[in-house]
Formats: sequence, C-alpha cells, structure tokens
Amino acid sequence: MNVIVNGRNFEISNSVREYAQEKIHKFDKFLNDATEAVFTLSVDKYRHQAEVLIKAGKVQIQAEAVTEEMYSSIDEVLEKLDRQVRKHKDKAADRRKEGKKAASRAEAPLETQAPEPDETSDPENVVVIKKEKFAMKPMSPEEAAMQLSLLDKDFYVFRNDSNSRISVIYKRKDGDFGLIEPAQ
Repeated sequence: MNVIVNGRNFEISNSVREYAQEKIHKFDKFLNDATEAVFTLSVDKYRHQAEVLIKAGKVQIQAEAVTEEMYSSIDEVLEKLDRQVRKHKDKAADRRKEGKKAASRAEAPLETQAPEPDETSDPENVVVIKKEKFAMKPMSPEEAAMQLSLLDKDFYVFRNDSNSRISVIYKRKDGDFGLIEPAQ
C-alpha cells in the first residue's frame, strides 16, 4: 500500500511520518486490495487534526480525529478506521455467505414509504445548515449500499451505473435498504 503523509499548517517531522506509516500498515492484512492511504495532518492553534483516506478497490474508507496532540490524533483516527474496516470485512463476508439470497433480494423491488408531512414545520423558517459538493462516480446500488454502511449516514446519493441517473439509497427502520430512483 502506498502511504502519503501530507501536512497542512504543519511541518511533518520524520518521527511523525514514520509513526503514521508504521501504524497504517496494520490494515494491509484486512484490505488486500488497498492501493493508497492518504494522511492529512493539520494544526490550528491547539487542535491537532488527522484525516485518513484509504482507497481499496472501489471502496473509499475515511476517518478524522481531533485532539490536543498529533500522536493521539493519529491513534484515534486509526481506531475509527479499524472499526470501519472490520465492519466492511464483516459485511463482505455476510454477502458471500448469503449468496443467492442476497441476489434475489437485490432483484426484488424495494418498497419506499413517503414520510408524512410535518404539520408543525413552517417552510418559511427552513435554514440550510450545511452544504456539500462531491463528484459522483457511477456505481451499482449494491456498491452504494456498502458505501452507505461505511459512512455511517442515513442516506447516500450516487449515479446509478445501469441508467446513469442520480439515485438515493437509504437505511430503512427494519435494517434493510431502500432505493429512490427518478421516474423516466
């Protein structure tokens, strides 16, 4: 695995670089297809932030941590990555075990339930708190479900590789996934 250590507002010493490279290599045994790990270390006053992005095949696993010391930030971000990598490997093993059952479930139409409109919300008082922009690469709904489970979010927006349309996959209350596609 190629390890890149970048610094933002921070001159990276050899000891910090070696520490980060040594610690990230423990993921080699879990991610056989990992090609690159990018560390971005930054310092802002007393906030020492460590961000890591691991590219493993079609999957990208990302985590970040902020503490008062760089070494502890690296340790904390690697703990978060460890949880995500283990979750990814467990889900991949479950998919292999399910085999045909998972394939038949993926072919079955997913039910969607429209949320009930909230009568107490006032459309004039809506405030957008956070905006994000990101490039969407084409992927299958199964890949999007895997990305969703790795990101620990409620939904994931992606470009469906079968029809090149924007789609949304979301977690249902029963633990399954729902897929929203635009009408043709």
